[in-house]
Amino acid sequence: MLNGKDYPDVTNKEFRAFIVAGEESGDVHGAQLIAAISRQQPGATFMGMGGDAMQSEGMEILEHISNLSVVGFSEVIKHLPYFHKVMAKTIQAIKRFRPQRLILIDYPGFNMRLAKQVAALDIAIPITYFILPQAWAWKENRVQKLHATVQQLLSIIPFEEQWFGKRGAKVTYVGHPFAEVQIPAMDRDSFFKKHALDTQKPLLTLFPGSRQQEIDRHWPIFTATVRLLKARITGLQTIVGKAAHVSFPSIPKHIRVEDDNPRLALWHGSAGLIASGTATLEATVLDLPFIVCYRLSGLTWQLISRMSSLSHVALVNLIAETPLVPEFLQSSMDPKGMAEALTELLQDTATRRNMLAGFEAVRRTLGLPGVYDRAATEILKKHRIAAAING
Repeated sequence: MLNGKDYPDVTNKEFRAFIVAGEESGDVHGAQLIAAISRQQPGATFMGMGGDAMQSEGMEILEHISNLSVVGFSEVIKHLPYFHKVMAKTIQAIKRFRPQRLILIDYPGFNMRLAKQVAALDIAIPITYFILPQAWAWKENRVQKLHATVQQLLSIIPFEEQWFGKRGAKVTYVGHPFAEVQIPAMDRDSFFKKHALDTQKPLLTLFPGSRQQEIDRHWPIFTATVRLLKARITGLQTIVGKAAHVSFPSIPKHIRVEDDNPRLALWHGSAGLIASGTATLEATVLDLPFIVCYRLSGLTWQLISRMSSLSHVALVNLIAETPLVPEFLQSSMDPKGMAEALTELLQDTATRRNMLAGFEAVRRTLGLPGVYDRAATEILKKHRIAAAING
């Protein structure tokens, strides 16, 4: 009997999932999700778009994320012929693979279009969206599109379940991955020794972004900010967390580079200068005081400014519903202003203490550990129901 709890035993039946992640953070989440599904459904097979992490968990990579990460309207327009080819290639692969489920991870510009095309196929493939498009930021009409094409919506943002629900879309909040704080792979003393740093002096962590476009726009401003800070703070040390598949035009000798495990730079820093994105919430969880910055092309910024009604950009500020961390966006991304804000955070000030107190409140909203296991359970529950109905 199917009563929402008791399902026939289909654990020995085949489960094939096609997963699409288009960015480095999605690759990390996708790899963890694949591992969780495989624990609950031994023998599951995976194909899709992702990166090294998903490939290491056994997924066959159709297109690597290093080719997919593009930000901004004008930038996407330039790459449209390429993305049309990738879309056609993806649809053909899905037809051949015949997955029991299509799992979309973030990457809304591509994944929303893919969901529409898959929903129109003459083969029924249920779709799960894990890490939802930020329709609450802009393009609210995406809610209706999701409702029309996607059968399962899994959220990692605390307020999304209620926000989407008010607009007629059923969302399951599984908690946020950063609720699972793991012990760092290297302790503080070992990390400082690796980079020839002094444990008695402050360490500024730089996270300029994981896309080449972000590096190109942000890095000159980051290095200018560091120059001003070094004149302000005696003995200041600096390290950059370098994402894979990006390159820097030049890195001053006084800036160390952590590219083996960039997350360690967040763990062991004193304060951070971080481009808006996943790393900002991770820094919150790790108690690293920071400021947020971001710069887009002029055209993209104008379009987003017109379409978005949000008063904040950083996820930590959206969750806290208050400007907990300073935001330096577009023209306000100025080395002088950022250096002044970071000076407060690199020292024991009331500003630093208040920020850390706010971080604790945000962490309480992120749920309990086990996010990927809960997401896998929800996905496989749908699979078991479909398997029972289809005999």
